[in-house]
Amino acid sequence: MNQQNFIIKGNIIYSKNKTELEIKEQACLICESGKCAGVYESLPEQYQNLPCMDYQDCLIIPGMTDLHVHAPQYSYRGLGMDMELIDWLNAHAFPEESKFADLEYAEKAYRIFVNDLVKSTTTRACIFGTLHKDATLLLMKLLEDAGMHAYVGKVNMDRNSPDILREESAEEASKITEQWILEAECFENVRQILTPRFIPSCSDELMREISRLQKKYELPMQSHLSENLGEIAWVQELCPESKFYGDAYDQFELFGGDCPTIMAHCVHSGEEEVELMKENNVFVAHCPQSNTNIASGIAPVRMYLEKDLKMGLGSDVAGGANLSIMRAMTDAIQCSKLRWRMYDQSQAPLKFEEAFYLATKGGGEFFGKVGSFEEGYEFDAVVLNDENLPHPQEISTKERLERIAYLGDDRNVLHKYIAGKSVK
Repeated sequence: MNQQNFIIKGNIIYSKNKTELEIKEQACLICESGKCAGVYESLPEQYQNLPCMDYQDCLIIPGMTDLHVHAPQYSYRGLGMDMELIDWLNAHAFPEESKFADLEYAEKAYRIFVNDLVKSTTTRACIFGTLHKDATLLLMKLLEDAGMHAYVGKVNMDRNSPDILREESAEEASKITEQWILEAECFENVRQILTPRFIPSCSDELMREISRLQKKYELPMQSHLSENLGEIAWVQELCPESKFYGDAYDQFELFGGDCPTIMAHCVHSGEEEVELMKENNVFVAHCPQSNTNIASGIAPVRMYLEKDLKMGLGSDVAGGANLSIMRAMTDAIQCSKLRWRMYDQSQAPLKFEEAFYLATKGGGEFFGKVGSFEEGYEFDAVVLNDENLPHPQEISTKERLERIAYLGDDRNVLHKYIAGKSVK
């Protein structure tokens, strides 16, 4: 259904706020020109003649946002999960990403990634490509053709990387990145995001060039922050003048403020770093499965929520082995329980409602008014069918959603809309 104005009907669930769900059973969700125009249990007269898709007893939720995923790593998800970060990068990430210099290989790999992303509950994503300009443009085209909305970054890295995956110089990296920015202007729904891989892989010269491009083109930025204790120590060695890891970005004006920024992980961020993130409205991409798979630790998500930091969830494929943001929700809850039990009993575990908020409205905010069915929000909706999860007892609509999160998979995704257009 690609009409500008229409109705979908079913059991509608979205976040009222961080801790409460709004649930309207057998209600109508109105789409007007790609935006939500209201949820009604009794349809107002002015909408009576709109076409209506009745999904009957299915659940209808806002589309989910993946704030951090590496598209070229999708091909080896589930491998090397017994390693820590730096060893894993050298053994798996860097060798695989070097293959994307070959456009034929890149197309084969990226088609698999995009096809699976379309099948999922994800409607918006912030995606790392590789340092290869043409392969990154190809990824953007495949996402655009599939109807997805995304930010995609051509990765920058000019040091502490293997010869097969290192840019020639900061000057050359800047030149190619600017070419990519200009060539990617042709896409409507898939936009550019500057992507220095992380401080250890980017020289000061390259970071200055990325900062220059950010100001010239007013682009957002994504990278990694305080993921691993060894990584943090390495950054301190490389940037001895920096007060903390985030300061190594901030000295180049690439840490929020006038530069909309996503920082993945933030597992070991100290008090000063957290305060700067809050002050600059830096988004935290919480990646619970990756943080455990690569033995980075458990991020203090409860503390970030209490401090009102901007935050959403990331699959972080292939550090995370699963593309599902539903899975990221349940992992976030489980990891918060472990942190509460083992480290800090003053920090209560996440509730399901809070994890759902992070998956929808929390992460969606990076894209604007996204992740809710409140009036004026982008019409991103996912229709879920749970007929394959039978139960003998009576359960509530919220409990049905919770069971899908823990027990379901992409087969439960019946239909998906992004900005009012059907993509599945």
